[in-house]
Amino acid sequence: MKKEVIEKMALLITTAFGLVAALAWNGAIQAIFAEFFGASDTIIASIIYAVIVTIIAVLATVWIGKIAEKTK
Repeated sequence: MKKEVIEKMALLITTAFGLVAALAWNGAIQAIFAEFFGASDTIIASIIYAVIVTIIAVLATVWIGKIAEKTK
């Protein structure tokens, strides 16, 4: 049981750091978006931002998946 608790704690801590990193990237991407397109306080700007971030996330996921396949 002790080993399982340690594994779960490690997973939760790692996930928490991932969330912090994601929030940091979100802030950075929002700043870049604001620099190029102005403030994102309108609904249209928010939707464009969400679409751009989604496309980047999908491309990055596919790229990382291909790299992971090559290492197997």
